[in-house]
Amino acid sequence: MDPMLSSDVLAELRRPRPYPAVSLVMPTHRREPENAQDPVRLRNLVAEAEKAVQNDPDVPREGRVEVLDQLRRAVAEVDLVHAEDGLIIYAAQGEHQVWSVARDVPERVVLADTFLTRNLVAAQAAEQPYWALAVAADRVSLWNGEPERAAEHTRDGFPLTRSLEDYDAERKERIGDLPSTFQDEATRHFLREAHQKLRAVLAAEPRPLYVIGSSAALTLLEELGPLGPDTMTVEHGGLADGPAAGVWQAVEPLRTARESAATSTVVAELDTAQGRHEFAGGIDEVWQAVKEARVRLLAVEDHFRTVVREEGGHLQPADTAHSGARDDMIDEIVEQALETGTEVRFVPDGTLTDQGCIAGVLRY
Repeated sequence: MDPMLSSDVLAELRRPRPYPAVSLVMPTHRREPENAQDPVRLRNLVAEAEKAVQNDPDVPREGRVEVLDQLRRAVAEVDLVHAEDGLIIYAAQGEHQVWSVARDVPERVVLADTFLTRNLVAAQAAEQPYWALAVAADRVSLWNGEPERAAEHTRDGFPLTRSLEDYDAERKERIGDLPSTFQDEATRHFLREAHQKLRAVLAAEPRPLYVIGSSAALTLLEELGPLGPDTMTVEHGGLADGPAAGVWQAVEPLRTARESAATSTVVAELDTAQGRHEFAGGIDEVWQAVKEARVRLLAVEDHFRTVVREEGGHLQPADTAHSGARDDMIDEIVEQALETGTEVRFVPDGTLTDQGCIAGVLRY
């Protein structure tokens, strides 16, 4: 997924646009031979989108030309060589965006006055992103982490850098190099600034945080004040300049252990909710509760997909050929749940077999 995705970006994507805002959603493949079909499928979907725009009487000629130009520009930026599990393209007057997501998506072309964001929202929730702060005496970098990768965050004042050239050479020689810098008031001021900027980022985009650095760096940061209950430290120096793979490798063992513990906690909460009759299980029951904003915690298996149709206010299993069939209902449920303040947790496949692969703890 694009490393710049955030709540602010999602909010911007949701705002109304001049009709038509084109959303093109397509499953992709990471490896051969399956990925050989991706360019053909993309060409076919683009042709479908172009035809829809050209034949829509509600699209003015000037808008048609502009949107089709933006769609072609977006397609030119697509990198199928490094594809993940899904591709999402947005095109509207004066703008286009391309997103690669590590989550299965349905094949779809939609023309509307807003972009179709449910698949992107669900993908972001499934990724369960984290922040990683890598600390050195002369550089503090922030990394946007996901289960499969990390990328440097270069906004919100990061990275912070300073020169150590003027540091007292005699003191260096007397008490040692790097550790001594963390006893210096200038270094404390430097890290205090980083600490403040990080707190602002966490307030705007709360996520689990991993702080990476030498023992001396971690000790000083701890003295500057807590960064939140979801903070873990990794004693590993030399990563303030990356590389991204090194940051990811340093964090991954702790992230994996955290996710395993979180899954156990979710299962325990669901068990308790069943005993208290504060439980919803299965796609229809969960959908009803989500629409009423009654779900406090939503749990979904990682790769759960199902095709349904809405009949009499309830969801029924359906064939993809059925009129009104909806094949991204899980993503729609996730998006709606997040909008009502629900905590959404994706869990390994097989965790919720007895609950229909999707379940919720109710608020009431």
